[in-house]
Amino acid sequence: MQPLKPSRRDPAPSRVAYRLQRLWLTPVFRIFMRAGLPVALVVGLIGGYFSQPENREAVYGKFAELRRSIEERPEFMVKLMAIDGATPSIGDDIREIVPVDFPVSSFDLDLPGIHDRIAELDAVERVDVRIRAGGILQVQIIERTPAAVWRVGQDLELLDAVGHRVAVISSRLERADLPLLAGEGAEKHVPEALALLAAAEPVRGRVRGLVRIGSRRWDVVLDREQRILLPDQNPIPAFEQVMALVQARDLLERDIIVVDMRNQNRPTLRMGRPAIAEMRRIRAAHPGAYRE
Repeated sequence: MQPLKPSRRDPAPSRVAYRLQRLWLTPVFRIFMRAGLPVALVVGLIGGYFSQPENREAVYGKFAELRRSIEERPEFMVKLMAIDGATPSIGDDIREIVPVDFPVSSFDLDLPGIHDRIAELDAVERVDVRIRAGGILQVQIIERTPAAVWRVGQDLELLDAVGHRVAVISSRLERADLPLLAGEGAEKHVPEALALLAAAEPVRGRVRGLVRIGSRRWDVVLDREQRILLPDQNPIPAFEQVMALVQARDLLERDIIVVDMRNQNRPTLRMGRPAIAEMRRIRAAHPGAYRE
């Protein structure tokens, strides 16, 4: 009996190998095996680790400790606050509404919030808040400039040139250098009031103030109980007409109580009692000189 010859190995792949080779030729499968599977394994490991509460707390604690160590480095610490451009009283108000305990990390400062709180102060027109080199919280202030005193009821308020409230005062004597406005709605027409006062140069020393009547128009109050009643429309040209008469005819040096310009086509003068009595006396003495 002849010995069996060893069979030659079939070079064709098995079905499993063939299918694996075909699968490997698929681009999506290759990408998944090279990138997706490792990522999925890493995510799974990390997810499994963080699924334990004690592991999460340990990691969060390490991150918080690292962050705090960076934030509290000397170069990030703010040691004091400097306020420029503000009067001492406004500076005290700013320190009161910005209660920051120094030193503090610059990461813990809410600069927009500080800016907004300071900007809410009536006396502050503009404010700039920033952290300056050297650990200084720099607050630059531009204050509103009072332009008039507004009397409403028993209260006195300082207004700037656009009618914004600056401060409250207790006595007119505190700002006797500023013109006096009175009446409801006067604060809404401060620019017009200031324009009237600028046109009152011929009687500047005699002006006691401007009164807003019915929230519609102005009365210019002078000494000797004289008043100039202005219209609700175009009061400045009407007032300039009166000032022209003052310069040309010394109108307000006469015994006149009221100059009524509410109807510019028909100005009216109201005389004082002595002048009326004198006119009646002249009429009685010269009946034909005047007609009723």
